[in-house]
Amino acid sequence: MPEKKAYITLLGRSAWAVLNTYYAVLVEKSYYPDTIHIFSEKSYSEDLENIIEEMKVLSEEFGFEPEIDSTIIEDNDFITAVRKIGELVKGLKEQGCSVAIDITPGRKTLVSAALIPAVKLRLEHVFYLAVKELEDKPYIMIPLANQQLRDFMEEAEAGRAGNE
Repeated sequence: MPEKKAYITLLGRSAWAVLNTYYAVLVEKSYYPDTIHIFSEKSYSEDLENIIEEMKVLSEEFGFEPEIDSTIIEDNDFITAVRKIGELVKGLKEQGCSVAIDITPGRKTLVSAALIPAVKLRLEHVFYLAVKELEDKPYIMIPLANQQLRDFMEEAEAGRAGNE
């Protein structure tokens, strides 16, 4: 039985940042998660329902239907964010899941909170879509030369291997 995959993303100011990174992960990494979890600070949660619907549509285009959940955190509540993200990651890892976190769209509080369990629990992927200019349009409408999907865990592993 293939390993289950989980994808965690952080909603900040831009719905496009969530959707474009997810699309890039599907296209470039062929990482098709069984479950998706979106963390959002309260001030940015009004787009949550639309983002969930769009992620469902994108997933269906690639032939799969992940379970999608969300958690809303009070603005700038670092302690709660660390606890909730950490508990989710720990539970997923205990279930034998491969876990990826997308830090692209998150604000500093959520990104910092996500990186602690990412490093501590050795996640498989930490994705970041580096874009030269912020654009509120779909991934496929932004020139590929202006964006690069990075996987910091993959890069760290390659760096360690190069130093041996």
